[in-house]
Amino acid sequence: MSSKRNFEVIIGCEIHCQLLTNTKAFCACENRYGGMPNTRVCPVCLGLPGAMPRVSSGYVQMGAVAGIALNCKIAKFTKFDRKHYFYPDLVKGYQVTQYDLPLCYDGFVDISPDRRIRIERIHLEEDVGKSLHLEGKNSYIDFNRSGTPLIEIVTKPDMRTPEEATLFMQTVQEILRYVEVTAGNLEEGNMRCDANINLKIFEDGKEFRTPISEIKNLNSFKSIRDACSYEIERQLKEFDEDRQLFEEGYKRTLGWDEAEGKTVLQRTKNSIVDYRFVVEPDIKPFSVSDQLIEEATKRVGELPEAKRSRLKKQFALTDFDAQTLTSSKRLVEWFEEAAAKSKSPKKVANWILAEILAVLNERNITIDKIGFSPKDLSDLVNLIEDGVITSKQAKDVFGEMLSTSKNPVKIVEEKNLAATSNTDEIRKIVIEVIEENPGPISELKAGKTNVQGWLMGQVMKKSGGKANPSIAAKILSECLK
Repeated sequence: MSSKRNFEVIIGCEIHCQLLTNTKAFCACENRYGGMPNTRVCPVCLGLPGAMPRVSSGYVQMGAVAGIALNCKIAKFTKFDRKHYFYPDLVKGYQVTQYDLPLCYDGFVDISPDRRIRIERIHLEEDVGKSLHLEGKNSYIDFNRSGTPLIEIVTKPDMRTPEEATLFMQTVQEILRYVEVTAGNLEEGNMRCDANINLKIFEDGKEFRTPISEIKNLNSFKSIRDACSYEIERQLKEFDEDRQLFEEGYKRTLGWDEAEGKTVLQRTKNSIVDYRFVVEPDIKPFSVSDQLIEEATKRVGELPEAKRSRLKKQFALTDFDAQTLTSSKRLVEWFEEAAAKSKSPKKVANWILAEILAVLNERNITIDKIGFSPKDLSDLVNLIEDGVITSKQAKDVFGEMLSTSKNPVKIVEEKNLAATSNTDEIRKIVIEVIEENPGPISELKAGKTNVQGWLMGQVMKKSGGKANPSIAAKILSECLK
């Protein structure tokens, strides 16, 4: 970014986010990513004459959940509108959205302890189809995505660097994934960002403002950062070369060419009038009930940052531990359920982070598919804490839990793995090991202290891994004096 000029960057974001409803926004077609083109369509989402839309179950509530999670107020009365524009993948020639009465308003997201980004509004709308361009051949349109329920999150122009815009998008993605209203996969297009950017330039005691550029459909964090960085330099260069005055409200719509690393002009528009907003005549304005808002609030619950802070204090977790465990709502709920029944919540966390997550990644499954319950993991940790099995034995028990879904206590009983704490029996084994290894004993007396660890290993081996390690170590130290 140029540092020679006295200027200020102004960035606002519009984030489009597909919701995880079972059906599309205004019809009963399945809401699912991918699949054979044009197989999940009906007269409503194709905009055929006479088709009547109806607001799908859960659509409004899921939008309210997103709003509450992003600290918004929820409107008690709202409506849908028609926004007119002409794109090949907008089959009706208009998009059903919300104009002057959005569902959510006046929110904010804290991207750091001392940096808050205000949210102007979150409104409900439907997605459009998807244009497919085959190189050297024709273009096609897949309308499977047409009518998919969206929210659009519109911020105030509060961001001052490309890095802040990127961090804002990452924070919103984390929160909305956590409350399970979106998959949030940028690569699949179910979450994408339009960045509005212009500059205040201060020169000779005057303030100049460059025209706003809206960079459309940024679908990666790298794209957000790179596109905004490029556009800042481009606008500075344009200001230096051609200081023409633009009409008030003049705005450029740009695309981001990833391969070329530059923005490209798509179209210009002069005012909101271009969209010719009208009230959607086929969907009546409606009230949002207190019950819906109450249920949405309960569904949001404790958000990731607050939960991380609490977990670190309650269970002495590191920043990394807390960050990883709160990567999904179900994972941290699973941990807390196991921790509540365990004698060592920290060891529960360690097992999840070191062993269970490796299994989830290897099998590409979620924690719900692991095959055993949080109580089973707490029982495994308690067996170690009580000295019933060793940490090494616990690894074998864990493997058996994965393959059979049995409780670890039952596995230990069936395989006769329980460690012995009988001091007489352990002392006998220790004495035998000392008598059988005169060479290492001489080395120990000569000052090689690491030999004692080797002798301890021999004790555990001779006991078949069943000797209580702490008791065995104590007896070995006594016998070596």
